[in-house]
Amino acid sequence: MERIWKPNVTVAAVIERAGRFLMVEEETVDGLRFNQPAGHLDEGESLVDAVAREALEETAYPFRAEALVGIYQWPRPDGEVTYLRFAFSGVLLGDALPRQLDEGIVRAVWMTVAELEDTAARHRSPLILQCVRDYLGGRRFPLELIRHYSAP
Repeated sequence: MERIWKPNVTVAAVIERAGRFLMVEEETVDGLRFNQPAGHLDEGESLVDAVAREALEETAYPFRAEALVGIYQWPRPDGEVTYLRFAFSGVLLGDALPRQLDEGIVRAVWMTVAELEDTAARHRSPLILQCVRDYLGGRRFPLELIRHYSAP
């Protein structure tokens, strides 16, 4: 039987406030790494709902997506996994809530672009800086671009 290849679908939140971006520092098999609040799409979940959930779980900040920054396809160098990432920009809906962060998340941290560039060797993937650069370049696509259909 022929193997069917499927990418891992992920979402990421590109959240900027006063020139700083909300990032997470997380434990990985390669040590502590930085990432946008991001994670996998759950079965039956819309992409917009997924990014709000992931941002809340990883940073404790309630987040609402307002635009799609881009769609990124990245095969990991080891060839084991290809990620299909949907990156969204939006707004925080208040301060961080008093809640436990997801397992493996050490902290949420606000970082400048210079700090992101300086820590590039500790990024979970090259998509982090690319998403920030695209955001800063004004890339915003309306959420209406995405259609989510639920089973009747």
